[in-house]
Amino acid sequence: MAATAGPTPDAAPGVRLSSARGRWILACVVLASGMAMLDGTVVNVALPTMGRDLGASLSALQWVVNAYMLTLSALLLWGGAMGDRIGRRRALVLGVAWFAVASAACGLAPNEGTLIAARALQGVGGALLTPGSLALVRSVFHPDDQARAVGAWSGLTGVAGALGPFLGGWLIDGPGWRWIFLINVPLAVVVLVIAVRYVPESRDAAAADAPFDQVGAVLAAVCLAGVSYALIGSSGDGASAASTGVPALVGLAAGVAFVAVERRRAAPMLPLSLFRSRLFSAANGMTLCLYAGIGGILFLLPVQLQVALGYDALEAGVATLPVTALMLLLSPRAGDLARRVGPTPPLVVGPAVAAVGVLLMLRIGPGSSYAADVLPAVAVLGLGMSLFVAPLTTTVLASVDPEHAGLASGVNNTAARVAQLLVVAALPLAVGLSGDAYTRPEAVDTSFHRAAVGCAALFVLGAVTAAVFIRPRAVRPRLEDAPRPQCRAHLGVSAPALEPGEEPRR
Repeated sequence: MAATAGPTPDAAPGVRLSSARGRWILACVVLASGMAMLDGTVVNVALPTMGRDLGASLSALQWVVNAYMLTLSALLLWGGAMGDRIGRRRALVLGVAWFAVASAACGLAPNEGTLIAARALQGVGGALLTPGSLALVRSVFHPDDQARAVGAWSGLTGVAGALGPFLGGWLIDGPGWRWIFLINVPLAVVVLVIAVRYVPESRDAAAADAPFDQVGAVLAAVCLAGVSYALIGSSGDGASAASTGVPALVGLAAGVAFVAVERRRAAPMLPLSLFRSRLFSAANGMTLCLYAGIGGILFLLPVQLQVALGYDALEAGVATLPVTALMLLLSPRAGDLARRVGPTPPLVVGPAVAAVGVLLMLRIGPGSSYAADVLPAVAVLGLGMSLFVAPLTTTVLASVDPEHAGLASGVNNTAARVAQLLVVAALPLAVGLSGDAYTRPEAVDTSFHRAAVGCAALFVLGAVTAAVFIRPRAVRPRLEDAPRPQCRAHLGVSAPALEPGEEPRR
């Protein structure tokens, strides 16, 4: 089942982007997807404050991040298929309303357990609205405007995500961390009013009769939950072989069952046939390495800045803005470069540069200067990410037949989110950070430096994967017929851009 879908005869696309209605539709989908992206970028900045306010352990804070990522990762492909089946506007409205209710529950949570449960519910809403917003862009705009509309959606949503740490830091230091969730409620009301008034319904008639892969979705969620629970539990106090081993075995068993079920189903959530392409498998292997590195370092960097260096939340959020600024400026150019010289050079050089940026973070510690120590590190990291994000998407789209481009992009996006989910679960265990140690500057500083070395190694592994498996001779011929990526100004650091795919160039 595809995560995104192009226009169908039922949709009768015809709204012009330059019309008043077209601008309202674009505003609706940008605000909807921007809500989800904003939460994905701001929660990490709020973790130290949340922990102090709720008296939460590090494992609880890991679950605050991972509960959302777990349900989003497991249901993202299913959410796109749901929109095709029940109607894309209906799916978007349902996702936005669900996300708003869950956000209110997060903001009002009296304890860590309630917050974690509400974050899991947020992920369900995100799985509906994230692919649903892109599917609406592809289905309701005039064919001549669709490429521009997708590009505008991607760029404006990315800007919303880039503003997340700044807005979130201001809210955390001002009215409080709960408002990073509560602010979603009035935004959702605006989206719902615009959707009901201006957005036409569209659906895929062929998908309406297709069966849902509920079994696959449940098995994927159980697999990720079991493995995450085991990893997070292993770093907590009082962990035992029984308390962590049983969830790990359940998760692994669910993973094996998921592969078996997907292999036999006529309409699987994840068609395993895609992985027969060596190029597709290599690109997704790279994605796991690179986004694990990104997720790991951006999970602990705000904690390091606030606990070890004494930054407030706003300063910690603003500190990472160079990453998104460089991606805004350079990602489109890197995509063009990949088209001219092939994606292999930027996919080798980009992760290597990002590794250097992460290693420069070894200089970040108590007494460090932002201008001399923090800024160079995040700038080099941003430069490296700018070099590889767009070429990675180009490679994924070139690795499959054009009609499968939207599905391939959804799988790649999910792989990135799974990588970040697993690294957030595993990294504190790997670097020896547990319990309430995240409140002690010395413990955080030592663990952060260990994490920087590990994340740099993940970037290097990604570069090696590109050098070994993504051969220029294999990729260059495919680029001629591959769909051209439309999300050129993508700024999200949690996953590659979702791409709808398009007809091959003639």
